[in-house]
Amino acid sequence: MRKFNSILVANRGEIAVRVMRTAKSLGYRTVAVYSEADAGAPHVAMADEAVLIGPAPVGQSYLDMTRILKAAEETGAEAIHPGYGFLSENAEFARACEKAGLVFIGPTSEAIDLMGNKAAAKRRMIEAGVPCVPGYEDKDQSDEAFISASEKIGFPIMVKAAAGGGGRGMRLVHAAKDLPAALSSAKSEALNAFGSDELILEKAIIEPRHVELQVFADSHGNVIHLGERDCSVQRRHQKVVEEAPCPVMTEELRGKMGAAAIEAARSIGYRGAGTVEFLLDAAGNFYFLEMNTRLQVEHPVTELVTGLDLVALQLKIANDDPLGMTQEDVRLSGHAIEVRLYAEDPAQDFLPCTGRITNWIPAEGDDVRFDAGIVEGQEISPFYDPMIAKVIAYGESREVARHRLIEALKRTVLFGLTTNRGFLIDILAKEKFADGGATTAFIGEEFTEGDLADAVPDAPSMAMAAVLQYRIERDRTLANTVFVTEGLLDWSNGGALITHYAYQAGDEKVDVAVSPQRDGSYLVAAGEAELSVEVLSQGASTALIRVDGRRHHVQFAAPSDSLLEFAESGKALRFTNLIALAASAEAGPAGGRITAPMHGTIIEVFVSEGDQVEPGTRLAVLEAMKMQHDIIAEVPGVVQLVAAVKAAQVAVDALLFEIETAAE
Repeated sequence: MRKFNSILVANRGEIAVRVMRTAKSLGYRTVAVYSEADAGAPHVAMADEAVLIGPAPVGQSYLDMTRILKAAEETGAEAIHPGYGFLSENAEFARACEKAGLVFIGPTSEAIDLMGNKAAAKRRMIEAGVPCVPGYEDKDQSDEAFISASEKIGFPIMVKAAAGGGGRGMRLVHAAKDLPAALSSAKSEALNAFGSDELILEKAIIEPRHVELQVFADSHGNVIHLGERDCSVQRRHQKVVEEAPCPVMTEELRGKMGAAAIEAARSIGYRGAGTVEFLLDAAGNFYFLEMNTRLQVEHPVTELVTGLDLVALQLKIANDDPLGMTQEDVRLSGHAIEVRLYAEDPAQDFLPCTGRITNWIPAEGDDVRFDAGIVEGQEISPFYDPMIAKVIAYGESREVARHRLIEALKRTVLFGLTTNRGFLIDILAKEKFADGGATTAFIGEEFTEGDLADAVPDAPSMAMAAVLQYRIERDRTLANTVFVTEGLLDWSNGGALITHYAYQAGDEKVDVAVSPQRDGSYLVAAGEAELSVEVLSQGASTALIRVDGRRHHVQFAAPSDSLLEFAESGKALRFTNLIALAASAEAGPAGGRITAPMHGTIIEVFVSEGDQVEPGTRLAVLEAMKMQHDIIAEVPGVVQLVAAVKAAQVAVDALLFEIETAAE
C-alpha cells in the first residue's frame, strides 16, 4: 500500500476539525474542501490548504466526487479521509480514490458494498454464525413473499430499507392488515432516500438496548474490538446520547458480543475502523443489526475509556502498518458520556433551526471535551445536518461523568439560535437515565409534549432580564457621555428613574417596571409580583444576580435593542421588549439588506432572485410569538439574494433578503 504525507478531508464542520486535529499532530499536511456557505468555517481556517468545491447544496459540493478528486489533484493530496457521513460509506467513491492513485482512509470498496446493504450483510452474518434477528432478507421483493414471511416471523415486525439507515424506509407493523401499506410507504421512502426500494423484514425486538462494538482490523490479519458503546437514547432512530461502557454490560456478555463483532469483521476481510451494531434484549440476548464501515460520531467516548486516538489508528492502518496491539492490550477505564448538541427546536417537533451564533463559549472543566466546528458569528445554514457540536464528559464512575456533563452543558454560553441543550440536560437528569435503565423507548416514555414545550418565563427571570436590559441600555448611553458621577447613576433631577418593558409570557403580555434604588439594587414590578434584584457581578455574557435573597448564575446576550437572550441552568429564554420592537418596526429597515426582526419561522416566501420589487412588496411572512409578521420591501430594486427558506426557523438579525436598489 502506498505511503502518504498529505490528507484531504472530504467533510466539513466538527468532523473535519476532529480528523485534522490528529492528522496535524502527527505531522501530516491537511487539505480542506468547502462550499460557498462554509467559507468562514473553522475547518477551512485550520487546514494547511483549502479548496472551494461549489455552492452550498451538498449535491453540488460535498457529495460531488469529481470536484473533491479534482481538489486532491490540484493540491497534491495523497490520501483522502472521508470522515463520517457524506461519502464515507460510498463504495463508488472509495473505488474512484483508488483509481486516481489516492489512499482511501477506510475499508475496501467491496466491504462497503457488502455491509451497505442490510439484506446482503445479514445473509453474510448468518453464514458467519453471528446472532441475527429472525427475519426475511431474500431477493424476492413481492408483497406475497413479505406477507408469507411475516406469518412465519410473527408480529410485531420491523420493515427496513436494505440500502440505508437513520430511520428512513423503516416501519413498525403490529398487525398483518397493516403490512401492505407499510411496505408501500417504506419502499417509496427508501427509493427517494437511497435510490433503492429493496426491503427486509425483522422480528421487532421491543424496547431493546442499542449496543455497538468498535472494531479495528489491519491488513496483516489482526482484528480487535475496543469495547462497546450504549446508544439507546434515540429520537426517530437517531442517536442523541451515547456512553461507554454499556451500563448493564458484564464481562461475560462483553466477551460474547466482542467475539461476534470480531467474527463479523473477519468474515468479510475488513480493514480499518468499523462499528458492529447489536440489539440487546432484557434477557441478555443480542442480535446483529448492521455494520457501519466508518468511524462513528460517538467515537470520543471510546477514546476516553481506552486512552486511544481512533483517528491515529485509522491513519496507521491506512499506511499499511500493523495495529501494534492485541485484544489483551485493550483496557477499559472509567466512564464517558456524549450528547449531540443540535440547532433544533424541541418545542416545534425538533424542527432544525438556522441563524447566526452570536455567543459561543464552551465550558471548561476537568475531563470535559467539546468536538465542535463552529465559531462566534458563524451562520448555521439550512443546507447541512443541524448538529453543531458534541459534548463529552469522562469520570471515574458513570455518575461522575453524568454530573460533569450536566454542569458543562449548563455553563456553556451559546446564543443566537435555538438548540436542544435544555432537552439534553433533562435527559441526563431523568431518574431512569441516572439508574442506567434507558432503552430505545426512553424518550417516548419519559417525555410528554408538555415537557418539550417552550418554557414560560416566571417573575424572577423576567425581573433579571429587565434589569440586564436596563443596564445594557444605560451603559450604551454612558459610553457616549463625557462624565457621570457614579453616585448619580440611574438617577435624575426628579428622583429615581422608572423604565418600562413589555414581555411575552406564554399567551400573556406582562408589563415590567425597573426602578433603581440608592443602594445599587433594583425594585422590579413584574405583573403582580414585586421583587428586589441585586447584580452582584456582570461580565460580557454572564452575571451573578440575587433576587429576593436567592442567587442566580445566568448567561445573557443582547443582539438588538429589543431582544435579550437569557439562560439559567441551561434553560434558554428569549425576552423581546415589545415596546422597543414596535418602535423598531415603525422605523423600518434602512436599505436593501433585510434581516429578521425577531426569532421565528418563515411560513411563506413570495419572491425569487431576480424579481423586481417596490416599496411595500411582501417578501415573506415570519411567524413569531404566536403572530404573523409581514416582511416588506422598503426600497425599490431587484432581489439579489433569497436566504429565507419556507418552514425554516430564523434567529433575530438573520439575513433574509438582499435587494439591489435602483439607481437614482
